[in-house]
Amino acid sequence: QVQLVESGGGLVQPGGSLRLSCAASGLSFSQYGMRWYRQAPGKERELVAGVTDAGSITPYPDSVKGRFTISEDGAKNTVYLQMNSLKPEDTAVYYCNAVRFVYGTAINSWGQGTQVTVSS
Repeated sequence: QVQLVESGGGLVQPGGSLRLSCAASGLSFSQYGMRWYRQAPGKERELVAGVTDAGSITPYPDSVKGRFTISEDGAKNTVYLQMNSLKPEDTAVYYCNAVRFVYGTAINSWGQGTQVTVSS
């Protein structure tokens, strides 16, 4: 059974940095794509970073390009999201996602989310 546990969220001032962690169990990064999504109040969930099961980083959306970086530590089975130059519009609940495709069908697992608030 796949379990994802996020941590590292909190309150940060504009221009600051945070690093989110997603501790994964019950999966292998060689079989799962790992992604970070976020959802702000009243908005749809947005994909902000991803890495494929082959270890390739997927293109970042313009909203975070150049500021966010996803990485994996296979030894720790942990995925990170380094967030720099944070803006108030980055305020959201951030979710870790693991996706595996079985016969073309995406099977998703989600963490519980961690709140990131960017405010002075």
